[in-house]
Parts: sequence; structure tokens; C-alpha cells
Amino acid sequence: MPHSAAPLDLLLLPDWLVPVEPAGVVLKQHGIGIRDGLIVYIGPRAEALRQPAIEVRELPGMLLSPGLINAHGHAAMTLFRGLADDLPLMTWLQDHIWPAEAKWVDEDFVRDGTDLAIAEQLKGGITCFSDMYFFPKVACERVHNSGIRAQITVPVLDFPIPGARNSDESLHIGIELFNDLAHHDRIKIAMGPHAPYTVSDENLEKIRVIADELDAMIQMHVHETAFEVHEAVQQRQERPIARLQRLGLLGPRFQAVHMTQISDDDLAMLVESNSSVIHCPESNLKLASGFCPVERLWQAGVNVAIGTDGAASNNDLDLLGETRTAALLAKAVAGSATALDAHRALRMATLNGARALGIDDHTGSLQIGKAADMVAFDLSGLSQQPVYDPVSQLIYATGRDCVTHVWVAGKQLLQDKRLTRMDEEALTRTAKAWGSRIAADKA
Repeated sequence: MPHSAAPLDLLLLPDWLVPVEPAGVVLKQHGIGIRDGLIVYIGPRAEALRQPAIEVRELPGMLLSPGLINAHGHAAMTLFRGLADDLPLMTWLQDHIWPAEAKWVDEDFVRDGTDLAIAEQLKGGITCFSDMYFFPKVACERVHNSGIRAQITVPVLDFPIPGARNSDESLHIGIELFNDLAHHDRIKIAMGPHAPYTVSDENLEKIRVIADELDAMIQMHVHETAFEVHEAVQQRQERPIARLQRLGLLGPRFQAVHMTQISDDDLAMLVESNSSVIHCPESNLKLASGFCPVERLWQAGVNVAIGTDGAASNNDLDLLGETRTAALLAKAVAGSATALDAHRALRMATLNGARALGIDDHTGSLQIGKAADMVAFDLSGLSQQPVYDPVSQLIYATGRDCVTHVWVAGKQLLQDKRLTRMDEEALTRTAKAWGSRIAADKA
């Protein structure tokens, strides 16, 4: 590639560069050049070193990949981590989580919980996350200040929630936020109807109209458990996904979270509508919700992304660990050792996530013209040796403790495992203080 007029802001020289697109490619001894927050150069090391650059960084023993994308979660719920473990979904929700939310969730809770979640995610190599929680305006402020990228989905339920007296107020908040942040370079606002069993046809139709008018994404918990589907059929004589299809919600902007129960008809609707599925394997396992048939979806052409869900049901926001679980689980569910290989698993955690969130033109792969959202993993340690296939080693033998550097839009947010914009000790103190208050009330 020819020299450009302006020097690069940053030239990175990792041992392995994994662009994710094209699929399955590992570039050894290559450099990647950043200018104005964008990737403007990729080439062999010797040629890269001839590029004029303000800063050159060697990354020996490291794999550089697109930043991980956590396509579903509830960030502020990190303050409820471990509050009610080892319980079935509806017991967990109705007897523990919803009462705790009613008592504790306010703007301060969302501010502190979201900051904690952002810090944990950045330290784990996540450069973009999707959040569905109360007081979405507060979450947007925290995302803006932190430098991370996010989709903030505005929760809509048929009953009052913290920060909104009714569904119409939630919708109004969503429209206002969407318009206010329409030109924000890192925040996208989406609509977040909670689940088929908490949102009426009337409100779903309102959401569809609003999403169509704004060209906004819709994220929703769908087919999380067999019980949910069974109840819907008993009460409505219709499976939830069929109801959403009838109401016009399915489509390329629709993100169906969980989808552990998928019939042939369900699959056909997902394929035909070009909807995305967001797989949350560890939350599904912990709540015994079921298994999403990832390989079956993938082979049918459905875009499958991955999410951690909230830390109250996971109990971490470790997307690298989640991806490993997803790859192993996919093999058991499909009965095939070749299901969801390491390279496809990494794609699910990066480019597929970007596609699900509607931002794959900007992020999700290391390509010229895209935002420099990147993570460096250190594969030089004892437990990563020897390295035959660095992507296989990343997925099957590497933990998030190997994340050393993170950039979002070319700005370094994690350097040598230290957050550059957030005070980790202060965040820890604040989280402990919340924990003490909540535990004392529960005692």
C-alpha cells in the first residue's frame, strides 16, 4: 500500500493479526495503522515499518483481534451479582430480582452499576455492549464518559418500571433519547420490549411503528424457556415467535435473545425474516433454561451473536469465557465435534455481534475504513504454549486475564491491563458499599 500524505497516529505490530473478515485468516508478522480513530493500513511488518507513524507499538507474543461485542446484557444488574443464585428463572425473577429492583434501582444504582459493568467489560476485551435496563439516559451518560461503544435498548413493559410510570412514558423516553443521540459516534438507541409475556400486542405494535419510523433496532427476550413457549400456546394458541412475526416485529433489525426452543417453523421464520439470534449460553445453563441450537441456526443462515446476559444470572461479563462455553456447548447440542469451530466462535463474538446490532459497517472486523475497535491478547504465557493455531488457543486455552490492551475508535481504554479513564479502586469501593447495604436489608 502506498505511503499516505499524513503520518499514522499509531502503528501496532502484533505477532498475529486476526481480522475476522475474511473468515479464517491469521496474518503473521503484520502491522495495522490507525489514523483519526479509523483503520487505514494493514500490511506485512517490513512494509508497515516504512509507514510514517507518530507512535509505533510492538506487541510481541500478542494476538490482535477486533474488540469483543457483548450483544446482550443488563449492565447495572452487576450490583446484584450473586444475590439470588441456583434458582429457576421465574422464581429468580418474581421472588428475588423484581423485588430487589423495586427497592434499590434508582439513578444512582444505574450509574454505579453501569460503571462497574463497563470497567469489567473493558478489562475483558469488550469494546461494545448492548444494555437493556432502567434509566437508559443514565446508562448513555456512563457510556459517553467511558469511551466504550454501546447499544442502549430502552426497556418497555406493560407495568410501571423504575424511571417510567407506564409503557407510553418508556416509549417517549426511547424516542427522545434516539433523537438526542442520533449523531453520537458510539451510542445507538434501540427499543427493548422485555419479553412476549410482559408486553401486549398493542404495545408491540406501537414499538414496531416507532422502530420503522426511526429505523431503530429491537431487542427482546424470546423463547427463553420451554415453559414460556408452553404457556403462550396454552393462552394464545400461538408460539411467541409466530406472534412476533404476525405483528411485524421480525426482520433484519430484530434481535431475539436466548431462543432455546426452536421448531422447524420457528427456524423458517428466523431465516425468512433475516432476524438475528443472541445466544447467552452460560445464563441459559445456570437457569436451566435450555440450549440454543447454534449450529443448526448457523447452517440455516441465521446470524447468531453472543451475549453474557446480566451478572445476576451469569455471574460475570466475561465474553471470552462465554464464547468458549458456546463453542463447547454447540458441539454437544449438535452431536458434532466440528460444530462452531474456534474461528467461527470468534466471529460470533465480534462481527456477528456487530451485524446483529446494525453496526457491522463500522466495527466487528479489522478492515480498512472501520473504527479501530481492537483488543490485544497475550498468548506468551506458560498455559498458552505451544501455539499451533492462535485462534484455537484464544478460544480454548485463554482467559480474559490475558487481555492486555483495548482500543475503541483508536483511543486506548486499557493499557497494560490498567483502565486509562476509570478508577478501578473507587469502582470497587462503591460496589462493596452497595453490596453491604443490599445484604444488610436482605438479612
